[in-house]
Amino acid sequence: MKTKLGQDSPLAAALFVSPAVLLFLLFVVLPMLLAAGATMTNHRLMSPEATNYIGFDNYRRLLSLKVAAIDPIQDAHGNHVSDADGVHFPTWRQVRKARPELEGYREAFRIEVGNQRIVLAATDPLFYRSLINTFLFAALVLPLQCGVALGLAILVNQRVRGRVFFRTVYFAPVVTSMVVASIVWAFMLNTDRGMLNELLRTLLHDPDAGPDWLGDSAYALPAIALMSAWQGAGFQMLVFLAGLQSISAEQYEAATLMGANAWQRFVHVTLPGLRNTIIFVLVSTTLLAFGLFTQVDVMTSGGPLDSTSTVVYHAVRNGFKEQDVGYGSTITLVFFLIVLALSLLQRLLVSKGESK
Repeated sequence: MKTKLGQDSPLAAALFVSPAVLLFLLFVVLPMLLAAGATMTNHRLMSPEATNYIGFDNYRRLLSLKVAAIDPIQDAHGNHVSDADGVHFPTWRQVRKARPELEGYREAFRIEVGNQRIVLAATDPLFYRSLINTFLFAALVLPLQCGVALGLAILVNQRVRGRVFFRTVYFAPVVTSMVVASIVWAFMLNTDRGMLNELLRTLLHDPDAGPDWLGDSAYALPAIALMSAWQGAGFQMLVFLAGLQSISAEQYEAATLMGANAWQRFVHVTLPGLRNTIIFVLVSTTLLAFGLFTQVDVMTSGGPLDSTSTVVYHAVRNGFKEQDVGYGSTITLVFFLIVLALSLLQRLLVSKGESK
């Protein structure tokens, strides 16, 4: 009588699992442990100085925050100095000189509440800007890429001639190198001779039409999100297509007989049938968005004014360009814990939704 593998033969099961476990230990666990150890040192690449243990100094350098309330500049009569641009405040250098406890801190964010300025200061303000940029990019690319992918999947799932050709065309950007795609899009988004601005000038009959897509901090990150959604939508399209083809045709026929129109069939048949597929696509797209690096490195180098700097780009820049391996490892480990916490939260919310 045959027995199932793993019940009466644990050794055989262990042999089957061992290659995957070995690869996981070598390429995930071991690098993570080495990075965690590096965070406790001042290790630098190509440095004549010996590596020393510095404890949690890298974490304090990365995470230290202080909130400073700054009052406006006053004249000799005690009135606030102001002009057409508003109330004048002292510079951050003047504030640090007046408050020694802020020495080593730089301005990360500021808001003005009434006649007072509230400044969030950090020893590494670029980390917090990069963290905000990373979440902004994920918020931009997630609905755009998933929405386009679902729309394309519905289109190519129709029984029309040439659907195999269109599936191939829509999937082609996925197999294109991200570096090549970034270079091509950088040319397309060029302010002077880019295809997009030339098209806008032709349509609007305005020689000055078209923004500086990659040179303006208001447009740079959305432009990268648009390019990333174009490059990755083909993969999610195939995933959605597989989910669509798993939905029984009888459900659509029953909905049609009950008088449901196309939108009602989409809402009450298609979306519930794609629930698990949508969860998988959202989770995988979110994780990929948090790893944004190549597009930023090729197209903007983190600029303009750090508006496209991401946590991964900030970590690579510190670890390799500035050769501060200990601090770069600290950024990576802290960001890993943030993403892990978000993944666990997402899993908890999904499990609660399934239990209802």
